[in-house]
Amino acid sequence: MEKTNILIVGAGRMGEAIIAGLMKTTSNNSGRITVANRSDKDRLDSLKDTYGIHTTQDWVKEVHNHEVVLLASPPNTQEKQLDLLKNEINGQLIITVAAGIDPTYMEKRLPEGTPVCWIMPNTAAQIGKSMSTYVYGRAVTETHKRQCQLILNAIGYSEELTENQVHDLTAITGSAPAFVYTFVQALEKAAVDNGVTNEQARKLVTKMLIGSAEMLDAGFDPGQLTDQVASPGGSTAEGLKILEKESFQQIIQLAVKATNAHARGQGEK
Repeated sequence: MEKTNILIVGAGRMGEAIIAGLMKTTSNNSGRITVANRSDKDRLDSLKDTYGIHTTQDWVKEVHNHEVVLLASPPNTQEKQLDLLKNEINGQLIITVAAGIDPTYMEKRLPEGTPVCWIMPNTAAQIGKSMSTYVYGRAVTETHKRQCQLILNAIGYSEELTENQVHDLTAITGSAPAFVYTFVQALEKAAVDNGVTNEQARKLVTKMLIGSAEMLDAGFDPGQLTDQVASPGGSTAEGLKILEKESFQQIIQLAVKATNAHARGQGEK
């Protein structure tokens, strides 16, 4: 496979996570990596010093030097960026990592036959552990898929879905880590209220969470795992009664629906 030159438009946390992953995992296949940011030159200088990549404050002029253009900027900036791209591209694969900006949205704003891909990673991309969902547009070839996989493999795990499924699962893989972290904060506070230090609370909760996740990753059913912990009439069962009384599962489902509704709206504005 020929080396792939990648232009990343946006120098935020996700842009940096993708850069870091590419530098670690694709040294044999990735070619020139250029990151763009219009307003923060200090940020670009920092990324250049850290990763040895190319930088630019005028990304439009760099499009023709790259086979892949990855839009890693907020959703509300992408319509303007796609408008700028439509007169510059010549067969490049256009990828977005913005919520709500699906292939249909991009294809309507780019020349007929432009290959596009929508990736929805999460912040664990920063450590190469993202669970990303993705969907290809209509004009994507096997070569484009290999180029996209370079990026997906650089930031963690991935699952190809339909466009509607990526929309509907935005809250599950993209936003739900925030729900988990909120749960962790509540457990840590409970631990501190019972006399341990903040550091001890973080260790106790984090290791518990890692162990629980690894049980799931090993293939155990969550319902059966719950039964293993919660003996009938036992202390854990009493705690679960409170979660049921306060509609814990329904609250999570409402949070998922609210997240997805807002994310879909990003692509309808």
